[in-house]
Amino acid sequence: MARMYARRRGTSSSVRPYRKEAPEWSNTDAAEIEKIIVELRKDGMSSSQIGLVLRDKHGVPDIKLATGKRVNEILREKGLESDIPEDLRNLMQKALGLRRHLAENRKDVHNARQLQITESKVRRLGRYYVRSGRMPEGWTYKPETAEILLSR
Repeated sequence: MARMYARRRGTSSSVRPYRKEAPEWSNTDAAEIEKIIVELRKDGMSSSQIGLVLRDKHGVPDIKLATGKRVNEILREKGLESDIPEDLRNLMQKALGLRRHLAENRKDVHNARQLQITESKVRRLGRYYVRSGRMPEGWTYKPETAEILLSR
């Protein structure tokens, strides 16, 4: 299937090996891993950054295999989940950066188009999160209030 905005197909890339259980050499103490996840979250890291730190510094190749839960599930249980999901937050930051760039460079038509594409992705993803119950009912993306939302 082709991409929505680029008229090309996705590229093939490497895939993690299929496993049903964590390897013997990995750190599999679920309570310790959850404690590390909570500490890293309190330090201000996002869930993807937490996964990278656990992989690189603590020897946990797959958190779900080690604990039986995903990082976001653990954060939700501990009450540390963010108001805005991480993928939506990243898209909103990208749109905000593009808006700042276009404020200085008004004739940059390529980035004006990229802003339209990024903001449509934000709106589509926002509708999904409202439907699934992760965002409050009636939430809509407004570029004027995006900077305030991201500063929290």
